[in-house]
Amino acid sequence: MNKWTDGRCRANGINLHYLRTGGDKPAVLMLHGLMGSGACWTPLARTLADDYDVVMPDARGHGQSGAPPSGYGYEDQARDVIGLIAGLGLSAPILVGHSMGGMTAAVVASTAARTIRGLALLDPTFLDPPRQQEVFESEVMAQHRQLLARDANEVLVELRSRHPDRARELVGLLADARLQTSIHAFQVLTPPNPDYRQLLRTIEVPILMLVGDAGVVSRDTATGLQRIHPQLQVEPIPNAGHGIHYDQPERVAAVLRSFLDSAARSSNDG
Repeated sequence: MNKWTDGRCRANGINLHYLRTGGDKPAVLMLHGLMGSGACWTPLARTLADDYDVVMPDARGHGQSGAPPSGYGYEDQARDVIGLIAGLGLSAPILVGHSMGGMTAAVVASTAARTIRGLALLDPTFLDPPRQQEVFESEVMAQHRQLLARDANEVLVELRSRHPDRARELVGLLADARLQTSIHAFQVLTPPNPDYRQLLRTIEVPILMLVGDAGVVSRDTATGLQRIHPQLQVEPIPNAGHGIHYDQPERVAAVLRSFLDSAARSSNDG
């Protein structure tokens, strides 16, 4: 990773930190989920860096990006991404988003369609209102507040114990990301989320959706969404939960690369 750019860009009133593989190649902009960071994409970015300029920002309130006291709605985060695309001069990137980053990517695709060429969603937070309220009222924010007071090594050991099959490097990146997540970032859980069905109706680029066995979006829900967006490709990833690219990195990398290659070729042909 030593040759990658470690930079900052002023966008939508805050400083966004990002990692970037670089090169004169098609751009891929990867958006992480809540309690993640751009660095958590590192293993996947390595598999793409020879052919793509992979940009991995820290969302507001995460990693080394600014953490304002308010402004964590999906529309705010989408404006951050649109500002980053303009600030870095990215030409029609393909967006890849996981969880919170998936919903953010969908909002970007809906509101700034001409700035992107494709959209890959890894178990996005496509939640119906009752589930949104349930998550909002859960203990997740209180648990994170407690985590921030704990010893970093203790957090790392616990994560390794919970995820023994994940690579040690990845678990270390995830532990660091959690400890760098501001409590303000949990404002994104405040209902209502954007209506994901309506978003899909307004998106014109090809979409890849990856779903696991035990994630947020079920296979039936994802298949039903194909009736809304005819260019939606659904790829089930067996033996994966919500952290789909953490649980099955090789399978996700292969499916994602196929989609990226197809989107890049279509853009060149056009």
